[in-house]
Amino acid sequence: MVKQTIQIFARVKPTVRKQQQGIYSIDEDEKLTPSLEIIVPHDLADGFVNNKRESYKFKFQRIFDQGANQETIFENIAKPVAESVLAGYNGTIFAYGQTGSGKTFTITGGAERYSDRGIIPRTLSYIFEQLQKDSSTIYTTRISYLEIYNECGYDLLDPRHEASSLEDLPKVTVFEDPDQNIHLKNLSLHQAATEEEALNLLFLGDTNRMIAETPMNQASTRSHCIFSIHLSSKEPGSATVRHAKLHLVDLAGSERVAKTGVGGQLLTEAKYINLSLHYLEQVIIALSEKHRSHIPYRNSMMTSVLRDSLGGNCMTTMIATLSLEKRNIDESISTCRFAQRVALIKNEAVLNEEIDPRLMIIRLQKEIQELKDELAIVTGEQRTEALTDAELLELEKLITSFLEDQDPESRLEVGTDMRKIHHCFHYLKKLLNDKKIHGKSTVSSEIKDQDCQEPLKEEEYKKLRDLLQQRDNEINILVNMLKKEKKKAQDALHSSGMDRSECGHSQSSPFHLGTEGLRTLPSSAPTQVQDVNTFGYRSSLLHRKTVMREEMSLGRQEAFEIFKRDHADSVTIEDNKQILKQRFSEAKALGESINETRSKIGRLKEEITQRHMQQVALGISENVAMPSMPDLLEEKLRSQLEEEKIRYKMMFTRLKALKVEIEHLQLLMDKAKVKLQKEFEAWWAEEATSLQVNSPAVNSLNHMKPFPQTPESQRERSQLLCNQSDVNARKILPSPCPIPHSREPSSTSASLEDSIPEKPASSIPLTGDSQTDSDILAFIKARQSILQKKR
Repeated sequence: MVKQTIQIFARVKPTVRKQQQGIYSIDEDEKLTPSLEIIVPHDLADGFVNNKRESYKFKFQRIFDQGANQETIFENIAKPVAESVLAGYNGTIFAYGQTGSGKTFTITGGAERYSDRGIIPRTLSYIFEQLQKDSSTIYTTRISYLEIYNECGYDLLDPRHEASSLEDLPKVTVFEDPDQNIHLKNLSLHQAATEEEALNLLFLGDTNRMIAETPMNQASTRSHCIFSIHLSSKEPGSATVRHAKLHLVDLAGSERVAKTGVGGQLLTEAKYINLSLHYLEQVIIALSEKHRSHIPYRNSMMTSVLRDSLGGNCMTTMIATLSLEKRNIDESISTCRFAQRVALIKNEAVLNEEIDPRLMIIRLQKEIQELKDELAIVTGEQRTEALTDAELLELEKLITSFLEDQDPESRLEVGTDMRKIHHCFHYLKKLLNDKKIHGKSTVSSEIKDQDCQEPLKEEEYKKLRDLLQQRDNEINILVNMLKKEKKKAQDALHSSGMDRSECGHSQSSPFHLGTEGLRTLPSSAPTQVQDVNTFGYRSSLLHRKTVMREEMSLGRQEAFEIFKRDHADSVTIEDNKQILKQRFSEAKALGESINETRSKIGRLKEEITQRHMQQVALGISENVAMPSMPDLLEEKLRSQLEEEKIRYKMMFTRLKALKVEIEHLQLLMDKAKVKLQKEFEAWWAEEATSLQVNSPAVNSLNHMKPFPQTPESQRERSQLLCNQSDVNARKILPSPCPIPHSREPSSTSASLEDSIPEKPASSIPLTGDSQTDSDILAFIKARQSILQKKR
């Protein structure tokens, strides 16, 4: 048993340049506990007499300033907890702080760079690395991902997330057994044999999380998430099994509604988040008091799930994330006070071991066999499971003699063997039943037999008749099906024959025409022949175009390319692509080098074996003993073999690391693509709305009387169009970027006339068809061209 208080750490988020930074200092004396001091100077607006506190000092196990990276956080906070989980103890790491203070970045990590991986992916990598090193123990790893949104639990790994709405998904409920152990219904456990499978489950869960934009954070998580790793270990031949679980908790950030000014759904989410954090604080306060008898774990779902982590069988660590900007000083001080209360809680972590039930059954069976052997030694008889034929025959003779004996005081002595006693009772019961059956009169039995046989015959006849009728019906159905199939085949052959006859008639008809028909032959006959020959190809092509139009029209595809080019994350995606290409090429080169080294090792082994065989053959042919001195050539080959093995091992380790990095980069790119697709859909809907609003003005310009085609009139017209759509053009572009100038200045008016849609926007139905997408794309291009020319 390990008794310790909850370990608390503090991490300061880097401040934004635009925001004013608060005053704080970090004291990291080696002899004393590190402390964080926050200074709040007096405001002159409060008056000269101001007794407010200016300095706040808090102690932590360690404080990480703004320059701390993710690797440092993992090595000092998460790695010791992961080691204790591998040893068989429960562990929990949770991040607490206001919204936008960096909790999700610390726990999960960023999605742009490989070095921004958070505690969860680094912990998974470390655990699977240690499992591969320890080959003497059998490990089983399972993953679960729970989301608590508006005080309701959902399984983030449920495959129905994408196809169903949140209200239709099954809710995770909490059950408590008589031993006060918590069980979660509708929460799935997925087994992960490798690091790749575990990271795929993490990526799936992060994709299904509830995220929204708030005034404090552009991508604020609106729910509490608990990523759990369940680890079971067992040594071969041992009767004990170790179970451990690691909870990695990303709490939603608290926020002051009066300060953020949110409303609607965001306000409802903020109320539930603040309420659950309030219940968490109540549990922390109750645990910190010594003589408190009741702990309100059942007030919220989060405190019920984290019951063992708070004052139970667990080694818990808390990370207080602080945003020490001047506007967030009050929330940061509140977070530090919460951490000081958490540090007062003591946990008692116990090694989770239990006896394997299968091995216990084997042990009990062995003990039963040993007791049987001891009993056989004491009685002098080797008992088996059943009585022998000789023993059964002897028992039947004893029973027969006992029944024939007229002495009322006679006894049946069979000994103390319960098997013989049970057999005697069964035999007596059998004799009694046989006597009752044979005691009945023969006449009555014959009458009953005759009466029973007639209804039996009628029932059998009825069953056979029904069965025959059923078989007839089945045969008729099969015959009708065969006739229909035969008719379909004949119709198909008839239609194909008609097509061939029409084709032959179209080819031979020009020879029966007159002179006038011969003159029109070169333009009409080849066309008819070509139409007949390409009918199948056109139908298949039309089907393909219809499918592509259902997925995404050409106009929307071109708009997506423009949006992707101008998107803010395009540089990051391209950088990740280049890094991924480099890693692929490096892995390919390493694979070729590994293959070469492997073949070289094989050749060296063959040379050493051949050298050894040559020496043995030479000694046998010349009758000379093997020399005691080592062969220099063989020693040289062995040294080369060892060098190649070391080189092979180094390259294989590097290739393994490259594989992990490539998989993570692919996950990042997939995540970026999903984000880009969602933002494009929102932007496309906004552009469609803007087209409906702004098209009447453009349509009025289109119906005006055309200007004379002179240079002066062209300039005036382009200037008028620029003034009309300049404001709206700025709203449409997601991120304006320089557009290359046209090579032909004389085509300005023509391009403008083509870019403006001819029909009113009010008559365009926003149904997602190709015509609407083309109109929207033309409208976007017109605005881009007008804005560029104005510049």
